[in-house]
Amino acid sequence: MIRLLWLVPLLPFAGFAINGLLGARVLPRRLVGPIACLMVLLSFVVSLGAVSSLGHLPESSPSDTPGAVTPGLAVDHEARRVTQTLYEWMPLGAGRDGRNVSVAWSYVLDPLSAVMLLVVTGVGFLIHVYSIGYMEHEDRAGFARFFAYLNLFMGMMLVLVLGGSLPVLFVGWEGVGLCSYLLIGFWYDRMFDERSGMSVADAGRKAFLVNRIGDTGFILGTLLLLSALGTVEIQGILKGVGALSAGMATAAALLIFVGVCGKSAQIPLYVWLPDAMAGPTPVSALIHAATMVTAGVYVLARMAGLYVASPLAMTVVAVTGGLTALLAATLGVAQTDIKKVLAYSTVSQLGYMVLAAGVGAFAAGVFHLMTHAFFKALLFLGAGSVIHALSGEQDIMKMGGLRSRLPWTHATFLIGTLAIAGVPPLAGFFSKDEILLAAWLRSPVLWAAGVVTAGLTAFYMMRLYVLVFRGRDRLDAHAAAHLHESPRVMTVPLAVLAALSVAGGFVGLPASLGLPNLFEGWMHPILPAPREHAAGAPAGTALLLVAATLAAAALGIGLAWLLYERRPDWPGRIAAQAGALLRFMRRGYAVDDLYRRAVVEPFHSLARGCAAFDRIVVDGIVNGTGWTTLGSSYTSRAFDAGVVDGLVNLLARFAGGTSRTVRRLQTGIVQSYATAVVFGLFVLVSAYLIAGR
Repeated sequence: MIRLLWLVPLLPFAGFAINGLLGARVLPRRLVGPIACLMVLLSFVVSLGAVSSLGHLPESSPSDTPGAVTPGLAVDHEARRVTQTLYEWMPLGAGRDGRNVSVAWSYVLDPLSAVMLLVVTGVGFLIHVYSIGYMEHEDRAGFARFFAYLNLFMGMMLVLVLGGSLPVLFVGWEGVGLCSYLLIGFWYDRMFDERSGMSVADAGRKAFLVNRIGDTGFILGTLLLLSALGTVEIQGILKGVGALSAGMATAAALLIFVGVCGKSAQIPLYVWLPDAMAGPTPVSALIHAATMVTAGVYVLARMAGLYVASPLAMTVVAVTGGLTALLAATLGVAQTDIKKVLAYSTVSQLGYMVLAAGVGAFAAGVFHLMTHAFFKALLFLGAGSVIHALSGEQDIMKMGGLRSRLPWTHATFLIGTLAIAGVPPLAGFFSKDEILLAAWLRSPVLWAAGVVTAGLTAFYMMRLYVLVFRGRDRLDAHAAAHLHESPRVMTVPLAVLAALSVAGGFVGLPASLGLPNLFEGWMHPILPAPREHAAGAPAGTALLLVAATLAAAALGIGLAWLLYERRPDWPGRIAAQAGALLRFMRRGYAVDDLYRRAVVEPFHSLARGCAAFDRIVVDGIVNGTGWTTLGSSYTSRAFDAGVVDGLVNLLARFAGGTSRTVRRLQTGIVQSYATAVVFGLFVLVSAYLIAGR
């Protein structure tokens, strides 16, 4: 099956082509969704087969078949890595050492990309199935366009995951950025979205532009590595890291991290992600759970060797991740839009993953990426089920009492809530615990930030659950009249994701407690534990750290239950006392206003100044030159007509008059000539006589 690796991204691209070209006019509407789902399902099946084959590779090359190589495939048994080279993509000419440098279009399957493949295609397939029900009210053209975009998104994400070089990875990196713009702005005809305070099209543009800022850093980092090492193949870079100076390694790592901050919504480039909620809810689930926002974390893990070589870069990554996790968690506490709460939760959980990479726990970060994909997709799709049942309502203050009316959605959403809160034995508990243990070993301050974030996460998620599903009914008449449980095409994916949220963590039981960590063992060939964590923490310390994390989660859950279930009048009193602070938090600490005043408005002023300079100075010079040229041409024409032509015409008239006079002497009559001769002789004789006197 590994030989069919090239099919994994190609199948979603085929779905994009079929639905994009034929879905709106040729294919029956009932086939559009199944075709899109089938392509992703086939991609998942091929991925599953390829990963299974990878797992059965021997640890060393078989001695009985030395050098036996399948054309186009290169197998590294020790690293458990298979590289499939399809063709030479970009010949770049001779490098600094005289060797020819080229970029091949190649795909790499190893333990890291294997996990990402299964997560992206598996969760992506469930989201595709769910979308059939969620988008059922869309018109035929919009329905086909939506699934074409979803398939394109999947294909680009799979190219990113499998890319064997930074340029191939960057094609997928830019592709998911483009698709996010298309999907966030899918309802572009909605001129203004009250929840985000901007038009849907503006939200898509914001995501696109903010990501371009990060991508600039990614490109510069890639070019710096090419200049220093003469290669952009990822394995070539990792092998050559030892040849880099400390400054060069730090510069390259930080430049690539700028791109990570854009894609994975880290400070200061996180502002696009909350506004991405303007898109359809399945898009939010796809972007926030399994695909785009995890791309940055994946790149950190993929380039782990580069970051480990730069302690300064690791510190920057860890601090950025910890601050992002804590900041976003505080913002999630105050939101009233069900999707905005989950959006800031995503930013916070991404901060956890980046924190894990910064403290050297790359395997723990990828483990949390996987478990987060399960419960965050579940939560977003559960939120979509609530929104679908309430005819578009997203304000949690206008919900309540939905537990009995939406039993499947309620049960699965509760599982997702407990999983993200870190309640054992659900998936979020195991992955979050691994990160916090690694953070403790690196810095107790980072650990404390992570524990506070865990408590805040438990609080705002339980607050969300109680306000939506418990308490009194606060529905308006329209929503109450249309309230209904979602169809099976939407609830079955919820059930599957709930099961994964329950069982997904058992592949990564904490090794610090003497339990088998299968996930870390799977990742070991490419993501070994860093030196400072090799010894780990004593079992007693690990238990105390787990107890502290559980205490923080219990405190958050208990406080939310007390405020919103047992004493529902208290939040109103608190809001009355801290109304200004709550409004400030709901506005995201006015960071968007700060960016608008510090960056956007000065940029617009600069643009207007440049436009005025172009209009007044540049256009003035050009137009003045034109008028001067035109005036000189008029003067030249007048001089030519009046002087030059006048002199020429005067000479012509003189010549004409002279010729007419002389012409009269040439009559051709002999008598005239004789008369002239006689007259001439008379004149001569007369002159002679006069002169003689």
